[in-house]
Amino acid sequence: MKFSDFVCFDAIIPELQAEDRDGAIEELVRALDKCGKFGKSKCEDIIKAVIKRENEASTGMGKGVAVPHVKHPDISEAVAAVGQSDAGIDFSSLDKQPVYSIILLISPTDDPDKHLQAMEGIFKHLQHEKFRKFLRHSQSAEDIKELFKEADENAFL
Repeated sequence: MKFSDFVCFDAIIPELQAEDRDGAIEELVRALDKCGKFGKSKCEDIIKAVIKRENEASTGMGKGVAVPHVKHPDISEAVAAVGQSDAGIDFSSLDKQPVYSIILLISPTDDPDKHLQAMEGIFKHLQHEKFRKFLRHSQSAEDIKELFKEADENAFL
């Protein structure tokens, strides 16, 4: 699955205002909500669901990246937002280092295959140091969007 199949490019935040994990999650969920990806009453439920999932096990995979994700019954299709933090955010990552790049994924509960395909697409690229480096140093939403389009064309494989 390509990034363009599920990333909401209008929900890219090149400099998160949040200084902690829960704030970053909330900021990214609200960016998706602002783009009309959920109904108004669902935003708070989705924020709580993502934080609950994060409390069960950290999605900070190390090397400056986190991929918070959750399946939610009110979501009809997989959707993702991307956020960057120059200061770094504590996600209790496996390597104990701060997170600078966050890809938040929210998927429908009734289509687990789509969730797995999206996660596979994300991790396929995040395992490449060159991709992580370019993502971390992207300065604008347009830079991030272009990076993801290049990745969709297998530029990093």
